[in-house]
Amino acid sequence: MVAEEVCRLLKGRFGEAVEGTVLPGGHPYARIAADRWPEVAVFLRDDPRLGFNLLRCISALDLLSEEKLACVYDLCHVPLEQPTVLKTQTHEFAVRVVVDRSNPVIPSVAHVWPAADWHEREAYDLMGIEFSGHPDLRRILCPDDWNGHPLRKDYEFPLEYHDIPATTEFELTNPRH
Repeated sequence: MVAEEVCRLLKGRFGEAVEGTVLPGGHPYARIAADRWPEVAVFLRDDPRLGFNLLRCISALDLLSEEKLACVYDLCHVPLEQPTVLKTQTHEFAVRVVVDRSNPVIPSVAHVWPAADWHEREAYDLMGIEFSGHPDLRRILCPDDWNGHPLRKDYEFPLEYHDIPATTEFELTNPRH
């Protein structure tokens, strides 16, 4: 199944919930409205023509110049009867969900793809995206009392943490952007 066919099916079923598509290039995707994302996710997984039964990863994006944050969901169909088939016998697609930076909330899809549980926690921890309906949304990499979200482009690296001086891999003591 090629990306054009996936987009045609999504537009036919969900109409305006498909906010746009990007098909040229090596990573085609459809942009889906956040409020409709769980419904679209179930369709992508359960429709027999699509069968995206594997969430490979979620990548969080900081679209600072647009005042937006986004998540890109990389999906894959792996035939369950032959899970070790060659890559050419699977099909892949990506979905992008974009939200305002001032209120970054995306509904969780951990109930659709269990792998989303940890990926959503990582995006929450490092980018500050809230996932409504997540079964256990809490930090996964940073300590619970960490301030801010380290992968945001406007993040200011702390000069100390619990009286421990901060440095970077280049031994900078004042890492400002």
